[in-house]
Amino acid sequence: QVQLVESGGGLVQAGGSLRLSCAASGRTFSTYAMGWFRRAPGKEREFVAAIGWRGTITPYADSVKGRFTISRDNAKNTVYLQMNSLKVEDTALYYCASAPGIATIRNPGYWGQGTQVTVSS
Repeated sequence: QVQLVESGGGLVQAGGSLRLSCAASGRTFSTYAMGWFRRAPGKEREFVAAIGWRGTITPYADSVKGRFTISRDNAKNTVYLQMNSLKVEDTALYYCASAPGIATIRNPGYWGQGTQVTVSS
């Protein structure tokens, strides 16, 4: 069983930065792939970024490439999402997720409750 708790969301002006964190419980964290998803108002939940258990595989959605960086600290059971050059369209509820492997991260079995990111113009 894996439990995920996100933090770090908030209100920021366009062009600003935020860093999201996701703390995971469970001994399997270091061997699991981790990902970030988001759901904007009135839209479907979408994939943002993921990271393999070694941290060497990091796919991103085209909309965030070059602006967002995902990383993980297996010693702290935590995954991060550094978000720079934020845009109004990045406003969403951001979810952390976990799956046994990077191949299955887009259909993860474990989800956090989400943290709200609001970007103002």
